[in-house]
Amino acid sequence: MRQHPRFGRICSWSFGPVALLVVAIVVLTTLVGNAEERPLKIIAFGAHPDDCEFRVGGTAAKWAKLGHKVKFVSTTNGDIGHSIIAGGPLALRRTAEVKEAAKILGIETEVLDIHDGELMPTLENRRTITRLIREWGADIVITNRPNDYHPDHRYTSILVQDAAYMVTVPFICPDVPPLKSNPIFLFWPDRFQKPNPFQPDIVVGIDDVIDQKYRALHCLVSQIYEYGANGDGNPDHFVKGSDEERLEWLKKRRQYGVPQEWRPVLAEFYGEEDARKVNNAEAFEICEYGRRPAKDELKKLFPFFPDNPK
Repeated sequence: MRQHPRFGRICSWSFGPVALLVVAIVVLTTLVGNAEERPLKIIAFGAHPDDCEFRVGGTAAKWAKLGHKVKFVSTTNGDIGHSIIAGGPLALRRTAEVKEAAKILGIETEVLDIHDGELMPTLENRRTITRLIREWGADIVITNRPNDYHPDHRYTSILVQDAAYMVTVPFICPDVPPLKSNPIFLFWPDRFQKPNPFQPDIVVGIDDVIDQKYRALHCLVSQIYEYGANGDGNPDHFVKGSDEERLEWLKKRRQYGVPQEWRPVLAEFYGEEDARKVNNAEAFEICEYGRRPAKDELKKLFPFFPDNPK
């Protein structure tokens, strides 16, 4: 008990429960609000320093513009991906290229020190991918499908899928806390038909960031203007000219139009009228591993979709 100067003795705890309730409500409201406002975390895995930029660059830029966090990871260092140079000098050059591209896209990037053409689905590499997904706190994980022509692509996909369950298992890679919720795993498109063709479950219009994507790709000089490993070994055949001239060449050579089979999915997210106006897009297939999102959740994970498409 304590003495009040006007009201006499009152219980010392008389206002305690009310005050505690108010504080609890305020704290809970703040926590819920912060959870809703927390930036999304997206991580994409490509086999070489250029794969993610080509396939996800536009959507990554859209996420980044809204304050969400995106990271691109190359599972090899790309050290044989050129017709004239190779080894350490090429690996350093390609890492520098994707770092410049990341600045333009507003994202982070990392290149693993594994030789190009030598990636294998080992336990060590599975642990590496598991740690990277956990450390990023990923909500969304993106990679290529496993039926790809390139062994590094195939094994990147297998490693990511092998990690899809392990990221929530506490006693593998115990040095990094497991994720409490399994991310959504997505594939980007390819042209391969066997055993099954790419299925577009999500289509994102990127007209508003297409120039930004091209400027990011413009940084990948060794792969675009020097043709990477597909060049003929003659530097005289590299694409020459000013930055503006080479950018125009790039825009004509690499286009991101909307295939007809993507149009119905595009309309589901944008509405028929707005979907018809989209000229450039990126698409994703939902992997059967990981969490299976409902359509309403997809709109939260891709917050640039209109709320009520008409």
